[in-house]
Amino acid sequence: MDTEIITTCPVCNHSNFILCYSVKDHSITGETFELIKCTQCNLIITSPRPNKESIGKYYASENYISHSVKSKSLFDKIYLTARNITLNWKYQLINKYFPSPASVLDYGCGTGHFLNHMYNLGWNVIGIEPTQTARLKANQLLGNKVAEDIETVNASSVNLITLWHVLEHVHHLNYTIQKLKSLLKPNGIIIIAVPNCKSHDCQYYREQWAGYDVPRHLWHFTQETMTQLLKKNGLKVVETKPMKLDSFYVSLLSESYKNPNQPKLVTGLKAFTEGLLSNFKAKKNTEYSSLIYIAKPE
Repeated sequence: MDTEIITTCPVCNHSNFILCYSVKDHSITGETFELIKCTQCNLIITSPRPNKESIGKYYASENYISHSVKSKSLFDKIYLTARNITLNWKYQLINKYFPSPASVLDYGCGTGHFLNHMYNLGWNVIGIEPTQTARLKANQLLGNKVAEDIETVNASSVNLITLWHVLEHVHHLNYTIQKLKSLLKPNGIIIIAVPNCKSHDCQYYREQWAGYDVPRHLWHFTQETMTQLLKKNGLKVVETKPMKLDSFYVSLLSESYKNPNQPKLVTGLKAFTEGLLSNFKAKKNTEYSSLIYIAKPE
């Protein structure tokens, strides 16, 4: 594996870190990776980790469900069901800012289901997906509207950019945000959804929390670090919204990692309880399992 070691925090430029956890890749390889925390801003980082050229093998599996259209296991069925439920919910969120169809770029679009939903509602759609197998499936669905690289998109050309659980996968964090910002038309917005490592389910499952998903997740955000990162790149958070279904799916995976030999019914009941508790606590402290940040250029 060709690795890279992070020596400078991309949020605050600090260079002092402490070790948080050693976390197993439960999805594909079974390898273990370290999470380190910046002592200045508290951003958690997977380091050492595969570099951009070598990370592809950690996605190269039908088990990586966001790049698959198949529904094999119970977890896959739950994920795909939740995805279908949230498509219309995402549209309703977007409709608040764009009541009429406009243009949308989905960065890291996977197999293209969100873009297909928006296209069917009259939107002009563009997708970026670096993983070849997922990109091929997206282009079969969308008719070759998905490219491999962001460099193919013209500046100031889209009204809306979405990153649904994608930013945590991006190697060059600040460069990517700056590039995406340059693609926005005047009054455009960026919507970023990421896991929240201050949620109850993260605190409960600790190194077994599925939201860490090493080494595919390179960065692990809180509301504070995300707001600071966006501000550094000239973006202001105008609204934050929860993704309430995520606590149940993430807790289900996490519980299976924590107790792999217990009966599935017990796993499901425990996961449902922790997911419910996570959302209940977040009503008071806003620390949901996953959060959506709606941001505009300052």
